[in-house]
Formats: sequence, C-alpha cells, structure tokens
Amino acid sequence: MARDIWTHDEMILVLNLYLKLPFGKMDRRNPDVIHLANIIGRTPNAVALRLVNYASCDPQLKQRGISGMAHGGKKCGEFWNEYMSDRERLLFESERILAQREGTTIEKKYGQEIRDIPQGITGETKVREVKTRVNQNVFRQIVLSNFDNRCALTGIDLPDLLVASHIIPWSRNELERLNPENGICLSSLYDKAFDKGLISFTDDQRVIFSARLKENVGKEYYTKYFEPVENVTLVTPRKYHINPTFLEWHRDCIFNQ
Repeated sequence: MARDIWTHDEMILVLNLYLKLPFGKMDRRNPDVIHLANIIGRTPNAVALRLVNYASCDPQLKQRGISGMAHGGKKCGEFWNEYMSDRERLLFESERILAQREGTTIEKKYGQEIRDIPQGITGETKVREVKTRVNQNVFRQIVLSNFDNRCALTGIDLPDLLVASHIIPWSRNELERLNPENGICLSSLYDKAFDKGLISFTDDQRVIFSARLKENVGKEYYTKYFEPVENVTLVTPRKYHINPTFLEWHRDCIFNQ
C-alpha cells in the first residue's frame, strides 16, 4: 500500500492524540507528535497536518472561530463523526492499537488501573470492565490536558491530587460520560465537594456554595479552604469549553440535595 494512503489504524491513532492535546500544541516539535510519528512510520510534520485536519472538524473550535485546516480533512471528518457517535468504542479501540504499536498490550499498559478487577470476573464481563477503566483513564488525560494539568480553581498541579470531575456523573448519562465538555479538572477536596453537591458552578462558571456547606461558616477548615474560592471563576480551558447545560443539570439534580 502506498505510504500516502492513511490506514484506518493510523487515522484513529491521530484522532486519539488530537483529543488529548491542547490546540496550541499540535506541531511537529511536540514530543507526543514525534512519538506517534515514530510508531506509525510517518513524519512528525505529516502527523501534525492530520491533527490540524481534525481541528477543522471540531465544533468546539468552530464556535471560537478557529477553523483548523480543512484541505485534506474529508477523511478526518468521517472518523470524527464515527468518534462522536460512539466515543466508548473508538477510545478503547485506539488505545488498544496504540498499546500494540508500542510493543505491549492494553492490559499491561493499564495494569495499575485494572489491577483491582476481581479475578473471578471473566469473559464479556471482564472485557467491559477493562474497557470502562481504560476509557475513564483516557477521559482523565483529556480533561487534565484541557486545564493544563492544574486544578481549575486553585492551580494545584500535583497529578496525584487532580481528578477529572464529571459534571453529569458517569452512571447518569451514558452518551456524555466521555464528552470532554462534561469534565472539569479539580483537586481532590473540591472534586468531592462538587460530587456531593456542596459546591456547584453558575453558567458563567463562578463557584457557588450550598446551604449545607454554608452551615459551617466560622469553622477553621471553612475559612481556610472554602472562603477563598467562593465566587471564584474557573480558569478558561484550552480547547473544550464546559457545556452550560451540564452545569444546569448539576445544579438541578445534585447541588444542595
């Protein structure tokens, strides 16, 4: 096959990388671009061009007036539409192929994430559990990258303290569970407060406190950890903007419940 014809595997591997990279880092000098180019036998420039092709398909960027490069992007549009219609399948499949190209297996690459799956689980049940763990990890990579690997409230940049917080929880909306517009990078304390409905965000992304949380005004931990973030606005993400409809859902269904 001629090397100018991109294969199915190559196309979804570049799409996988596109989802993980901020728009401003899609150039041929990026180490992640170079790594992918090496394992698929392409030049970094060729991979970078495909990334910009995918940018022309991204509705988030179009809304911000960023057009990417449409020339040569028809094929990218087909894969983009496939991804949008089935994020779970495409993310997992691209991670499986990526692991294979890197000379390993998805089970070994994500050994830490899947190590606590009960050994008694086998067959399709185990496959589904592995797929869920892998996709949750990829979602985390995408969301953290979208916020420069920093808590969107405090700027904390220690990876072990950062969580890709779902606005609509994973279990409550299958269609949006892997949508980066449904994720905020928060440090562990604020992730838990958000998950439990103690805090939420307005449509313009200001922090609001629940009545339950405000019952603790005057306590040392409240003064130290919560007062400084009240009414603070989340930092602007690099590529995927938070969907205000998801924030509204959180305020209606989780906040102050």
